[in-house]
Amino acid sequence: MHPVNTDGTLCDLRDLYRHITFRSEGPKATRYLNLYDYRFDFNATQHNVWRNLTCFVHGYRKEDLPDLLTYQKKNFASSTFPNEALIQLYPLPSPHNHAWYYSWLPLQQLEFLKSRTLYEEHLYDNRVNNILSKIRTHKPRVVLMYGMNNINRLKKSIQDFFDGTKFETIKATKLQIPQHHWTDLKETTILITTQIPALRHNRIETGFDWEEFGKISQR
Repeated sequence: MHPVNTDGTLCDLRDLYRHITFRSEGPKATRYLNLYDYRFDFNATQHNVWRNLTCFVHGYRKEDLPDLLTYQKKNFASSTFPNEALIQLYPLPSPHNHAWYYSWLPLQQLEFLKSRTLYEEHLYDNRVNNILSKIRTHKPRVVLMYGMNNINRLKKSIQDFFDGTKFETIKATKLQIPQHHWTDLKETTILITTQIPALRHNRIETGFDWEEFGKISQR
């Protein structure tokens, strides 16, 4: 995705990470000062999801894969090389395999934070429509939506926003292509999958081949 940010709706991830302290109780505890050091500095650690997203993007463009860690440090989500944007549907940090950490906050004006369900329901319509509006305005070549729980609702939101949109469902190819839903908006291809771009690490027996997924998505 090629982000054009003129209204403050996107932030520079690299700059943000300079202001977030790196916290770990393991052997890396004193190795990094902040998240920028952890992900982008000379001694950075590879982010598995970002790695696979890089594979997907290069596969989609039919470009040879770069050195993936070097690309992460120098190019990934860079405002200097604006080739991709990372946008979370629900921006509060709280992976679905973790507890909901906000229920204890004594904020009467934010009652929707009492549970994950209330929070997601409160944000969904406005958040989805804002993202789809940006897609319509900036026309990125490809949008990959992954890790979605309610795909049917998301598909309907896209179909309501882009009238006449139809999705094609592509079945999974084990250890190669995840099951996904595909549609073409002329300027933009949208892909939706429940899978998260994780695992593999050059091991054919884990996860999916995200480079190959990118290649077959270019039609």
